[in-house]
Amino acid sequence: MFNKVYKLIITAILVVIAIWQFFEGNIGNGIFLLLLAGIFVFLYYKNEMILMAFLRLRKQDFPGAKKWLDKIKDPEKALTQNQQGYYWYLHGLMVSQTNMTQAEKFFKRAIKLGLSMKQDLAMAKLNLAGIAMTKRRKREAQMLLQEAKKLDKHNMLDEQIKMMKQQMKKI
Repeated sequence: MFNKVYKLIITAILVVIAIWQFFEGNIGNGIFLLLLAGIFVFLYYKNEMILMAFLRLRKQDFPGAKKWLDKIKDPEKALTQNQQGYYWYLHGLMVSQTNMTQAEKFFKRAIKLGLSMKQDLAMAKLNLAGIAMTKRRKREAQMLLQEAKKLDKHNMLDEQIKMMKQQMKKI
């Protein structure tokens, strides 16, 4: 909604007004303004459009997620590097069902820009391994599966990795 620079400016203004409220003796107002400033700091690190797209994807609403991501006009200027990684990761997840070549580009770009959670990075590498496997690039798929297994600390992707290894034996 707001550019990242505007979020920082709004935060600074709210903190200054909160300090002024503390000096005036209005402690409640100062605390409220600090909490409001905290929301803008949170939204600086977690873009609200990306959060809404994640919520839509959890409900399997791909057109809704695409609508939220399309509201971000210029991702290079509007998002931090980490947020850009998630922007391309979400695009890869949505396109992976229809266009594997484009999904591969999106996942590689997301990995290059960086994803903060290891689980998301493991999922991106698992999807890349699946794409490589369908394109008959067995070594690349094996390497990506090993990397995904290392990143999956809580064994949440264990079944998918085992299934892919079984399918790779058939190739």
